[in-house]
Amino acid sequence: MSRFERLREALTTRHLPCDIWLIVSVVALAGLGWVMVSSASIGLLENSYYYSRQHGVFLVMAILACLFMLCVSLEVWRQNAALILLFSIFMLVMVLIIGQEINGSRRWIALPGPLPSLQVSEFAKLGLIFYMAAFMSRFAYDLRRRAFSMWRPLAVLAVPAGLLFLAPDFGGMVVYSVCVIGMLMMSGASLTLLFGSGGVLASGAVMMVVMEPYRLARWTSFLDPWADQFATGYQLTQALIAFGRGHVTGTGLGNSVQKLHYLPEAHTDFIFAVVAEELGMVGAIIVVLLFTIFIARAMWIARRAELSGHMFGAYVSYGIGFIIAAQAFINMAVSAGLLPTKGLTLPLISYGGSSLLVTGMMVGLLLRVDAETRHRPRRTPTPYKPRHEPRLS
Repeated sequence: MSRFERLREALTTRHLPCDIWLIVSVVALAGLGWVMVSSASIGLLENSYYYSRQHGVFLVMAILACLFMLCVSLEVWRQNAALILLFSIFMLVMVLIIGQEINGSRRWIALPGPLPSLQVSEFAKLGLIFYMAAFMSRFAYDLRRRAFSMWRPLAVLAVPAGLLFLAPDFGGMVVYSVCVIGMLMMSGASLTLLFGSGGVLASGAVMMVVMEPYRLARWTSFLDPWADQFATGYQLTQALIAFGRGHVTGTGLGNSVQKLHYLPEAHTDFIFAVVAEELGMVGAIIVVLLFTIFIARAMWIARRAELSGHMFGAYVSYGIGFIIAAQAFINMAVSAGLLPTKGLTLPLISYGGSSLLVTGMMVGLLLRVDAETRHRPRRTPTPYKPRHEPRLS
């Protein structure tokens, strides 16, 4: 065997017990996130290491959640997908009733213990993925042969998206929509109808922006943040200053100036700007590459599962890949001034117990799909049964 063939075999991870590249990218992102949260949160409170300790606790919880998801069969989630989605919708309703209102939005439910608040929209992502994966694995023939079958999952999507609209959580609505439309695209649904649905959703998003003054102010400030840099454009201008100070190699770990009460939410929504300031363009590119590896491995796991007949696991992996891709892209684009402010965390890097816990569960699901595919490399998919079977005479 030549050296090139040995290298290609190592890169494909065919003879390894798990997807090593997925684990490497996740561990690198989580470790970098803990370091950057510790750096960005110093000076925010009298106890400078409060956020660092809390983030460490969240990391331990995320690892335990990952191991739990790794130990549970995918068949359990497939059989209970509808119940999980109904419970997720119920919790989204409850957060509108008893949730904490922070910055004009109801997204959190206060809890005792190590997780002080629960962001329900993060956990509802799993319910949406499970239900859509169960539906698409069961009605794959309908989605590919009957164009208008895709309206059923879109109608289901409208329920949690509508609840997020009432919160309001515009960023969450975008992530949910990207996830479902991406899963439909991978299932072979009509691209014409998908693009048409995307146009309808985009038109609705424009109407939402125009109807609410604060959203319109965010949009106009995004187009020209320096026009009102001490009011509506304050967050974006401070983030751009952080990018400018970072140059190529950065100011050095812990030497950020923007985190010292200049850049709001430096340890959560705008942590990528702190990464760019302290680690420079090099650090920002490394973060992008790590997310690229993470998403590429998720899609590769999904593709292998699909080719092996593990359809539910394949669509679960596709959904996770699209959610991580959408959330990471939106967060980094907002910090760089490419999109208006959305209030989304950067997976595995931003401070936040709910986000980190759910991302850990998603990683566990990816590893479970990969393990079942390796354990049973060939599986006959559930045969499609037409609704009206001909009677035998």
